[in-house]
Amino acid sequence: MTNQVAISEQFKIKQAEIKDVERITSLCEQLEYSVTNQQIEQRFTKIKNNDAHIVYVATLEDEYVIAWAHAHICDSIVIPTPAIILGLVVDKDYRHSGIGRCLMQQIEQWASLAGCDSVLLRSNIKRKEAHLFYEKIGYTNIKQSLTFYKQLI
Repeated sequence: MTNQVAISEQFKIKQAEIKDVERITSLCEQLEYSVTNQQIEQRFTKIKNNDAHIVYVATLEDEYVIAWAHAHICDSIVIPTPAIILGLVVDKDYRHSGIGRCLMQQIEQWASLAGCDSVLLRSNIKRKEAHLFYEKIGYTNIKQSLTFYKQLI
């Protein structure tokens, strides 16, 4: 698979590289995820060669990362194989410019080529603007649920 995927006049979309970690971390912080460069680098290194994962970034001409998206193919007993969006962040200064839509289209194309029959995502209940975005690009809210967590360490 080629590294560079889609190009527009304002930005290009390509597979993420280790050099993008610092900006990915910074963008995570914009959505109030508390992560470090080291954590993102360790996690990215673990998944970057796993064909069930894809991480794309949108960059300006100078390679400055302004958005990222991460998806994972999840085999399931309950539903046909979906690609699950695990993260999508567009820099606050570049929202409403089509970048999120392009990243989602790229993931949809990747998922389709990988044999997935759908794309599934979860979005925090407080992210109303994100919900409107997903609905605008053709996604439907199919249920609301609670998320439970248990620390294992």
